[in-house]
Amino acid sequence: MKLADRVNKIQPSPTLAIDAKAKALKAQGVDIVGFGAGEPDFDTPLNIKEAAKKAIDAGFTKYTPVGGTDELKDAIIAKMKNDHGLEYTRDEISVACGAKHSLYNISQALIQDGDEVIIPAPYWVSYPDQVVLAGGTPVYIETDEATGFKITPAQLEKAISKNTKALILNSPCNPTGASYSVEELKAIGKVCLKHDFLVISDDIYERLMYDGLKFAEIAEVVPELKPRTVVVNGVSKTYAMTGWRIGYACGPKELMGAMTKMQSQSTSNPTSIAQKAAVEALKGPQDAVAAMAVEFEKRRTYIVERLNAMPGVTCFKATGAFYVFPNFSSVYGKSFNGKKISNSTEFAAYLLEEAKVALVPGVAFGADKYARLSYAVSMENIRKGMDRIEAAIKNLE
Repeated sequence: MKLADRVNKIQPSPTLAIDAKAKALKAQGVDIVGFGAGEPDFDTPLNIKEAAKKAIDAGFTKYTPVGGTDELKDAIIAKMKNDHGLEYTRDEISVACGAKHSLYNISQALIQDGDEVIIPAPYWVSYPDQVVLAGGTPVYIETDEATGFKITPAQLEKAISKNTKALILNSPCNPTGASYSVEELKAIGKVCLKHDFLVISDDIYERLMYDGLKFAEIAEVVPELKPRTVVVNGVSKTYAMTGWRIGYACGPKELMGAMTKMQSQSTSNPTSIAQKAAVEALKGPQDAVAAMAVEFEKRRTYIVERLNAMPGVTCFKATGAFYVFPNFSSVYGKSFNGKKISNSTEFAAYLLEEAKVALVPGVAFGADKYARLSYAVSMENIRKGMDRIEAAIKNLE
C-alpha cells in the first residue's frame, strides 16, 4: 500500500506521543511524573456537567448545524462583546471540534501552494504541520529568553514577503507562557496594517494570566485590524474541558463560511451535548475559572524557582498559560554511564529512563535548547518531579 505523500510531510504530535508513553509506563506500574500533557488536572465544573446531562435527558442528541448551534454562537457573541468589545454576527463564527480543529479549518480554507505563514518560534507543535498540510510554507521568527520569547515589529517586518498570507500570534503562548502587552500588540498591529495578510490570534489561554497582568486581544487594541483578524478560542483550557472538544473561530464572514464548508465534508457538526455544555461554560458562573488560575499561579511560581535553582538551568518566568520552558542546554555534552546527551530529545529520553520524569523536548517547538513542562499537575507531583530532575542533572558527568 502506498500512502499519500502528505503523510510523510508531517510528524505525529510529539506532546501527545510523550503523554501516551508516560501513561503506558504508568499502566505498567512505573512511577512516572508526567509534565507532558497540556490539559488541566482539575475536573470540569459541576454546572457544566449538569448542563450536558440535561441535554441528554432532553434528547438533544441529534445533528446540529455544521458550524454550531445558534445558541452557542450567541453565547460566543456575548462573550466577545463583554470581554473584548468586539462585535460579531452569527455568520462570522464557526464552531469546531476543538480549537485545534478550528486552526486546521483555517489553514485548509485559506492556505494554498506558494503561500507563506509567519510563525513566531518557539511555537505550538501543530502550527507548522497544519500549514504544510495545506500546501503552505512556515516562515519562522526566532525568539528567546532575552526577548521574553516575543517578536519585535522589526522582526515581523523583515519576515513579510509578497507571499505572506497570515501571521499566527499565540498569547499567552504555548510553550513559553509569554504574553504580549497592549503596547506590544499595538506596535505589531501597526506593521500588520501596512500589509495585506490575515492575523490568526490564538487566544486559548486568555483566562490564565498571572502577576496581575491583563489579557489583550490584538483586534481589540488595534480595531482597524478586526476585518483581517481571526480570533481562535475554545473551552478546553479555561474550563477543564479538553475531552469535550469545542473550539471556535470569529472572523470574516467569507472565511467562516469556507471553514464551515470544509467541516461539512469532514466531521460535520461538533457534538451536540458538548455544545450545550459550552453554552453553560460561557454564560454560567466563572468562579471555578478564577480558582484554577490562582492555583496555576502558585504552581508557576514554585516550578520557576526550583528550575532556576538547578545548576546551569535558566527558566523564563511565564506570565500566562500553564507551561514553563527552561533552558537545559548547559547539560548538553555531559554523559550518564558513558552515554552522551547532545540535544533536547536525548535529555528528555534520559529523564524518562533514569529519573522517571516525562517532559517534551524543545526541538518539537523549534527550540532545541529548551524543554516544555506543563504544571497542570498536582503540587505534590511538581515537587517530586523537580527533585528527580535536579538529582538527574547532578548525576551527569
